[in-house]
Amino acid sequence: MPQANTLPVVMSFAGNDPSGGAGISADIEAIAAMGCHCAPVITALTVQDTRNVQRFVATESGLLAEQARAVLEDMPVAAFKVGMLGSVENVTALHAILQDYPDTPLVLDPVLAAGGGTELAADELMDAMRTLLFPYTTVLTPNSIEARRLAPGADTLEACAQSLLADGCELVLITGAHEATETVDNHLYGNHRHLESFSWGRLPHDYHGSGCTLASAIAGLLAHGLEPFSAIHEAQEFTWEALRNGYRLGLGQHHPNRLFWARDSEED
Repeated sequence: MPQANTLPVVMSFAGNDPSGGAGISADIEAIAAMGCHCAPVITALTVQDTRNVQRFVATESGLLAEQARAVLEDMPVAAFKVGMLGSVENVTALHAILQDYPDTPLVLDPVLAAGGGTELAADELMDAMRTLLFPYTTVLTPNSIEARRLAPGADTLEACAQSLLADGCELVLITGAHEATETVDNHLYGNHRHLESFSWGRLPHDYHGSGCTLASAIAGLLAHGLEPFSAIHEAQEFTWEALRNGYRLGLGQHHPNRLFWARDSEED
């Protein structure tokens, strides 16, 4: 039996980013920063740098399911985090897994395009996510662009959120970094209404893996047993600090520094 002092396990479904900024690398760092153990399930191999994704190959769906079930039969997974899935077949495979774990919190970051613009999810994949995954989703974390794509019939972001809630999501956090506002305004929706707005200072750079960081941090905090509103608020604080302490390694976007806290004592 697991001991009482073991770390909560978060299972992350995400693609591998060889630049280390987004995808599974981002998830592992953010989940570790929340004091959890990450069980990474690779959904796709990507060719990308800090500027854009050149191409990707989705993991074969049977292999995705085998990766996940091997761990689920061995470890007590306290939360799921889902990012890029790569194919409709992988969405279907994940749906079959979730049917066996309906009470485990799930944070879904609907990765539809790379930061540089490369499409990562066609309409068929988005339809499959809405039908098969949203009913199991505790927190959906689209940016404003993704929210509009997932709810194309809506004429406002609030209407987008209501549509996504109607698809089965318990909570929808729409992030506002892509909006032309002085501050970054994130809006939380649930129970058929707007619940809360959060405003954060707009930082001067673009960041590679910010959405992964936020969703993974929420999942880690839910794994610790925090109620969703507290987890969502604390995860935004962590993400903003990770971005503020970010660094530029390549020719494109900055990397969030998800381990910024590790040097605090030395700098003091």
